[in-house]
Amino acid sequence: MKTLPVFYAGMLGLAASLAQAGDGSDSYDLVARGRYLAVLGDCTACHSLPGQPAFAGGVAIDTPFGTVLGANITPDPDNGLGRWSFEDFQNTMSNGHARGGKRLYAAMPYTAYTKVTREDNRALWAYLNSLEPVRHDVETNQLPFPFNIRASLIAWNWLAFKEGEYQPDPNQSAEWNRGAYLVQGLGHCGSCHTPKSLIGGDKNDEFLTGSVLQGWMAPDITGNAHTGLGSWSEAEIVHYLKTGANRFDMASGPMAEAVEHSTQHWKDEDLSAVATYIKSLGDEQQPRPEPWAAEDATMRTGALIYEDQCSACHTPDGEGITNLFPRLAQAPLVNSRDATSLIRVVLAGSRAVATDAAPTGPAMPSFAWNMSDEHIAAVLTYIRNSWGNAAEPVSAGDVETLRDDMKP
Repeated sequence: MKTLPVFYAGMLGLAASLAQAGDGSDSYDLVARGRYLAVLGDCTACHSLPGQPAFAGGVAIDTPFGTVLGANITPDPDNGLGRWSFEDFQNTMSNGHARGGKRLYAAMPYTAYTKVTREDNRALWAYLNSLEPVRHDVETNQLPFPFNIRASLIAWNWLAFKEGEYQPDPNQSAEWNRGAYLVQGLGHCGSCHTPKSLIGGDKNDEFLTGSVLQGWMAPDITGNAHTGLGSWSEAEIVHYLKTGANRFDMASGPMAEAVEHSTQHWKDEDLSAVATYIKSLGDEQQPRPEPWAAEDATMRTGALIYEDQCSACHTPDGEGITNLFPRLAQAPLVNSRDATSLIRVVLAGSRAVATDAAPTGPAMPSFAWNMSDEHIAAVLTYIRNSWGNAAEPVSAGDVETLRDDMKP
């Protein structure tokens, strides 16, 4: 009997949200659309702990300034959104103000969600109110002083936030505009892939050109020829987002989670729209730097290590094996301006994400136990400057720093 009040609270919340939506004749379609929008926004990533009720919050989100926890966004009246109105929710999505005017930290990516239309927010609101309320109290603000003082966000928003729905570009196709709306809005791709300023805001003039986040390098995903996706076809981008792999790369780290919980479930037409949009960004004729000299002592050492440790899977010419072992030759992540992800994968190993379309994820073992910092640096320098690749060398100090950061 104790569950009845919770159940009825959820039903009352749903009824209220649907009443705001109109006459209720399309209420189930509205909830279904909202459910899909929640997938597009990957709400699970920040609001659902593994093994716990969906959207009950508590997920730790590491930022350069400390940790915040994802909020409970179920319709629970005491710990969630049960006392909120749609206007409260709209205000949160559009300008980062929670109910009562409390300012939110941009770990909740309202800087991207501000571009979401009011109509889509209404559908998302209807879906959230259809969930079962969960009594889970979450204190979201875990930041140390002085970052835990929310008044500082007044200045932060003035410097780093621009409010407003996405405005379609009349000079572009409907597909391009759909892709831009998804990437800039609910997809919030810039939250990971756009470089950040000293205060943690996006450097919008470098949109999607790559950024280090939580010990991973979120790579350049523009159409740049050398460091971005200029050599990927639109079909290959779609395949990667749908399956977690293509001939160039396999999703790992935070991107693997995004594929698992979000992009593999997107409609094909939305994936195609995203591919169309991001391929249009950047410079396809981006100049390539000169590779490190093959005669360099580090390159010669790296070549020997590659032959012994890496070539059996990634092949002697770096071509790899499609959907099994990623290609290293002329691969965007390999040519990235920052080698953090490459170092991390060599140290810790990696297992590709398992998706509905590709349920068996191949793995790479850890080499931290049998390769020194100097040897990892040498082999990565060799890989980053062979088979058409060209990038800055990796130092033993880079490897040592990340190895220390990864210790429990």
